Amino acid sequence: MKRTVSKRQAVRQALLLVSLLLFPITLYYFSPALILQGGSEGIVTGSAISFALMFLASLLVGRLWCGWACPGGALGEVCTAVNPRAVRGRRLDWIKWAIWLPWISLLAFLVIRAGGYQRVDPLYMTAGGVSVVDAQGYIVYYGVVGLFFILSVAVGRRAGCHTFCWMAPFMILGRKLRNVFAWPSLRLQSDPQRCSDCMTCTQNCAMSLDVNAMVKAGAMEHSECILCGKCVDGCPSKAIQYVFRAGK
Repeated sequence: MKRTVSKRQAVRQALLLVSLLLFPITLYYFSPALILQGGSEGIVTGSAISFALMFLASLLVGRLWCGWACPGGALGEVCTAVNPRAVRGRRLDWIKWAIWLPWISLLAFLVIRAGGYQRVDPLYMTAGGVSVVDAQGYIVYYGVVGLFFILSVAVGRRAGCHTFCWMAPFMILGRKLRNVFAWPSLRLQSDPQRCSDCMTCTQNCAMSLDVNAMVKAGAMEHSECILCGKCVDGCPSKAIQYVFRAGK
């Protein structure tokens, strides 16, 4: 039987592929190391700006970046051709917090010690805006790519997103703040009455969530949901949809 891909998912996959191809150029704009180096010098780096924008965007669209444009996530989805196994067990999700909290604390310490931020340099440590231009850059690039690749192949779907991603917490915190105030935002909505229990949504979920249980409970909010829309487009009963509205 021929497997079809919805137009929306085709667009999403194209955006992810473009993001992955551009990664040698954009790598330093997502660097967790350069933000520390820049912070110690009182410089707002490109990655600091990127992380701030991710947080601000998450107030309205949650982790849409992860599902539609993240190069690391793109590589993780490419690797599902090798290992499509779902990543079960939510304990893995706490690993990134064990990494992020000391890292963000160190950043705060370095910035305070430098006397605060004194200037902005979006192109910090790049060559005319390009990240990878020399041997050192390629070592960093392949180190990051290799880590995402190894985890995805060894553990399963988007394992890097679950375990060590330093960007996800910014968006998770932004989403939680949005949920406290319940202002209008992009989210998923389910109609439990339409669900046929085919389990397609759970099987397709890029983040290995039990979407079927979420649909049946009428509670589609989850900190690990990246709003990729695979459950929306794959549901034969149309029990899930995107909405932009207020509420929790």
